[in-house]
Amino acid sequence: MSLYWRIFLLNAAVLVLSVALLFGPVTVSTPVLFGEGIVLICGLVVMLVLNAVLLRVGLAPLGRLNRAMATADLLHPGERPQVSGQGEIARLTGTFNAMLDRLEAERAASSGRVLTALEAERQRIAQELHDEIGQTLTAVLLQLGHAARHAPPDVREDLHQAQETTRASLEEIRRIARRLRPGVLEELGLHSALRSLGSEFTAHRLSVAVHIVPGLPGLDPATELVVYRVAQEALTNSARHSGASRVELRLGPLPGGGTVLLVRDNGRGRGTAPEGAGISGMRERALLIGAELLIGPGAEGSGTDVRLNIAPPAPTPDPDPASTPGNER
Repeated sequence: MSLYWRIFLLNAAVLVLSVALLFGPVTVSTPVLFGEGIVLICGLVVMLVLNAVLLRVGLAPLGRLNRAMATADLLHPGERPQVSGQGEIARLTGTFNAMLDRLEAERAASSGRVLTALEAERQRIAQELHDEIGQTLTAVLLQLGHAARHAPPDVREDLHQAQETTRASLEEIRRIARRLRPGVLEELGLHSALRSLGSEFTAHRLSVAVHIVPGLPGLDPATELVVYRVAQEALTNSARHSGASRVELRLGPLPGGGTVLLVRDNGRGRGTAPEGAGISGMRERALLIGAELLIGPGAEGSGTDVRLNIAPPAPTPDPDPASTPGNER
């Protein structure tokens, strides 16, 4: 039933009830007596309340759709208002769900292109840092060493200090280049890359423990890169914003199949702080591989847990034996 006819019939029911009362024993004098006025006012109140209740029941699906529209978030896909009944509201709800499906698919595709371009730009910048600035600083370091060997004693100490500063800058540039382009991920695999990442974030006031369950199923290169980047961003947030002294990084199997990445710290937690660009970036990457990203308080109510649940890959369908070469007769 359409929304128009639904509202019409609800109001018609109230009007029919009011007309039916006129044929009852209720009479109105001229002028209106006090008791008759009380009866009229009570009847009016009853009809208004009845009309309000009927309209609320009839427009309830529209209210649910309005709340679903207000809370829709493309970074939290899969949430859809339920399509119930028939008519304009059911068709409007179905159209809204189809629009969300299309927007999520388009956002995933565009995010994939953006993140692919971002990774390519990271690689280019890392290459330039390593080849251009790194080689330049290496040459400066050699020149300073040569000058220090032939300099008078009163200048030699300053040249040695400049040499150490240059060496520290060279190491910092190499560290930045490694973070921009995880070469260890390409060369040694995800497990070694995560252990190297934990060692990189371990400092005098932050301890990172890496636990990787052996025998995990293999992941494709795109999924490995997402896991590495999510772990990197979670460790960065723990080191910079949480005030944590201990971080635990785990990579293990999901109970129902698949793989889970867990980064847990003992910091002060997020509280009511809004999600920043780092968390939004992690959600974008998780959507690319169809993974679920959960961020919340730790198991003991303190700290922050960043959990990336990766579903197992879809099984490859077996080829039709009849279409396999050699099975034709």
